[in-house]
Amino acid sequence: MKKFITMLLAAGMILAMSGCGNDEKVIGGDVSNAPGSPEQTAGGSGNTTGQVSGKGYVFLYNGVTVSVDGDMAPVLEGLGEPVNYFEAASCAFEGLDKTYTYGSFEIVTYPQGEKDCVSTIILKDDTVSTAENISIGSSRESVTNAYGTDYTEQGSMLVYHKEGMRLCILVENDTVTSIQYNSTVLEE
Repeated sequence: MKKFITMLLAAGMILAMSGCGNDEKVIGGDVSNAPGSPEQTAGGSGNTTGQVSGKGYVFLYNGVTVSVDGDMAPVLEGLGEPVNYFEAASCAFEGLDKTYTYGSFEIVTYPQGEKDCVSTIILKDDTVSTAENISIGSSRESVTNAYGTDYTEQGSMLVYHKEGMRLCILVENDTVTSIQYNSTVLEE
């Protein structure tokens, strides 16, 4: 009986660790000299200001516009190979969810027909910023000056909604500690 229970627990742990699927692929490397790393952006965010197009709030890096729910193909073409790449069977869609890490930021996609669309953009440090020049380390006042006060507050997070996407900015002790762009495609 003990052997049966042990095997049952082991099987449960394996299933829990496998997540939604088992078609995972990871390509890794050193992120110290990747696009978006301090070595590549020396002295700034890599962002350019000016007129941008895309759905909702967009992220700009070295002239490449990344838009939530936008096609990832032109982003990959503009940014080149990521430092890290991970893919796994999608829990919500037919196909693979993919994660591309470019040093100081990460882009997660979901499958939509033949395309991969951007679901999440995560800014990981203060060497990159939003198109409105908000970065990790910015003040809460800078955030409200850039985006206004039309947000919902979820704990310490300011959530701005625009054109079917969310810009989530975590503010702790009046300082930005996390910035994430999210699709609302699963909420619709």
